[in-house]
Amino acid sequence: MAGRAPRRRWTGGRAVALGAAGCLALGALAGCGSSGAATGGPTGGPTGGPAAVTLVREAADALVAAGSSKARTSLEMATGGTRVTIRGEGVYDYRNRLGRLKVLLPPDPAGQTVRRPITELLAPGALYMKNRGAGVPADKWVRVDTGTLTDGNLVTGGATDPFTAAEVLRGTRSAAFVGRTEVAGTKVRHYRGTADLGQAARAASEANRVTLGAAAKGFATARVPFDVYLDDEGRIRKLRHRFSFVNGPRAAPVGVASTTLLYDFGVPADVRLPEDGDIYAGRIAEE
Repeated sequence: MAGRAPRRRWTGGRAVALGAAGCLALGALAGCGSSGAATGGPTGGPTGGPAAVTLVREAADALVAAGSSKARTSLEMATGGTRVTIRGEGVYDYRNRLGRLKVLLPPDPAGQTVRRPITELLAPGALYMKNRGAGVPADKWVRVDTGTLTDGNLVTGGATDPFTAAEVLRGTRSAAFVGRTEVAGTKVRHYRGTADLGQAARAASEANRVTLGAAAKGFATARVPFDVYLDDEGRIRKLRHRFSFVNGPRAAPVGVASTTLLYDFGVPADVRLPEDGDIYAGRIAEE
């Protein structure tokens, strides 16, 4: 199924679903080489300045041209001396902005409970989750309007939407060439820089303007340091963002590192969104 995600009217169950989604990332803690040529192309890339900034900003367009890929994601966070990593793996259709990931949560802080994998469907303006929340029937999905999330679903779902991650780079303010290296056997150019979420929201595709705009207001800072590794076609092979958000009104900012690996470009990515009857509208019990 392609195009815009179907909208669903939420009543009392919506706020509960949002709380469950927010718990996915935070609840894992609480228990809920040489320089390239300056001309670009296969033999090198811009070493810095406006040319490098332009190249990085256009990385999302290169993904759309590629059509689809497989993806691996990870979110790393640390607070109170505890470090956790949430991992995901799946496929993404960049032309239709649809993805499917299986997200693996770490054991509970005591290391005694192994949590079930969560299936996530990523769509414009929506996140669908299966196996999320006690009391949800096994064949039902929980739907969350990502425009209502203060982080734009960059970290809440436990995995950063690969295309949204790429569109953060549209807000690149500075970028410098670090060197040539390899990612999973593919030769790449490594760039390091800083993006601004507000600028990214203004330059993003229509589907991501609201979510990135929410992130620009909801994070502790709109400034996002990044490291990106581009292949000779300008496609992202690896992207690492470092976000900072506040977990509670009196809490100190929490740092989250989001890493996205993209590979097998052009792979079939048939992602079908749930029908209205498959979406759970009841309350989600506390886990």
